[in-house]
Amino acid sequence: MQLHELKAPDGATRERIRIGRGHGSGKVKTGGKGTKGQNARAGGGVPPYFEGGQLPLIRKLPYRRGFRNPFRVEFREVNVRDLNDFPAESTVGPEEFDTAGVLRGGSGPVKVLGQGDLSVKLTVRAHKFSAAARQKIEAAGGTVEIIE
Repeated sequence: MQLHELKAPDGATRERIRIGRGHGSGKVKTGGKGTKGQNARAGGGVPPYFEGGQLPLIRKLPYRRGFRNPFRVEFREVNVRDLNDFPAESTVGPEEFDTAGVLRGGSGPVKVLGQGDLSVKLTVRAHKFSAAARQKIEAAGGTVEIIE
C-alpha cells in the first residue's frame, strides 16, 4: 500500500450543512441561529468566561504569583557536626540518624550538610552529600556511600 492509496472509510466524513441557501435546504432565513440577538450575528457570542456582566470569578480570586514545582524532592537534613556523637569506625545511615534524633525534616531521602567539624572516622550512608560534607568526612578518614 502506498501513501496515495490511503482513503478515509465510508461514513468517516459527512458533507457540511449549507445554511441559508433556500427553502429546499431546510435551513432557511435565520439559518438555525434563532432570531436576532448577539449570538445570531456574524462573529457574535460572548467569551467563555463571561458571566452576564456579574463580576467574573477570575477577578474575584487573588492573584497568585510564582510557581510550585510538583517534582521537587524535599530532603531530610543532618549536619556533619551531629555525626560526632556516633562511635568511631561505625557505619551510620538514615536509620541510625533517626534513632539518634539528629534528622531535620518530615520524611523523604537524607542529605548530609557540611556545617560544623567532624573528628570521628565514620562510614556515612545517605542519599545525597554536599561538597563540604563529603570533604570533611573524608578529611576525618571516613568514607561516603550514596544510597540509590
